[in-house]
Amino acid sequence: MRKLTFIILLISTVAIAQRGYRDSNRIGIGAGITKLNIYTSNFTITPELGWIGGFSVRGNYYNNWQMSFGMFFTDSNFSIPTIKGLQHTQTNFKMSAVQIYIVPSYVAIEDHLNLEFGPVLQVNGKLTINKEDETNVLVDQPSLIAKDIVDVTKINANFYIGVNGGFKNIRARIGYQYGLTNFFGSLKNNENVKLSGEKFKGNIGLMSAQITFYL
Repeated sequence: MRKLTFIILLISTVAIAQRGYRDSNRIGIGAGITKLNIYTSNFTITPELGWIGGFSVRGNYYNNWQMSFGMFFTDSNFSIPTIKGLQHTQTNFKMSAVQIYIVPSYVAIEDHLNLEFGPVLQVNGKLTINKEDETNVLVDQPSLIAKDIVDVTKINANFYIGVNGGFKNIRARIGYQYGLTNFFGSLKNNENVKLSGEKFKGNIGLMSAQITFYL
């Protein structure tokens, strides 16, 4: 998957370069923080901080429109109330993912401010939790323990909207992603979840703030 996405971005870079050089045709390297929420009625979710980083290509498309292609890696977190022994506690769940986006952007102020929106393909593994927290009982679903809900949907489609503002060589990128797919859809394959009789549904809500340096 990582090799494929690198090839896609390389091809995109060449295609943009063929349109003729302008200052806004640039490769960017960025990193920042995330805050992950899951919109669901099955659990009480507390968003937690995480990180995101990767690279992107931003180039002219037509008149005041540009296109951005990017691949980012993220470790984002949320927590759920659980019972460990006789004590109530919050169990942290980490989502490690690769995100690939192809989004158009409107140039509101040339070389300074872009408004971005478009699709994001997210490929993630199982949620990870600390080994000692695997058997914590979920307060909202007392028939289940923490490790019962880690096998989430692996391929998710998100919609991104954000702003990209600053100067030619350095920009702040602030955005929000909403998940269009059921993040908890794969839990139906867990035997313990089946026995609970509960239907699980959740949608990703991911906020991010990054600093991007353009080469």
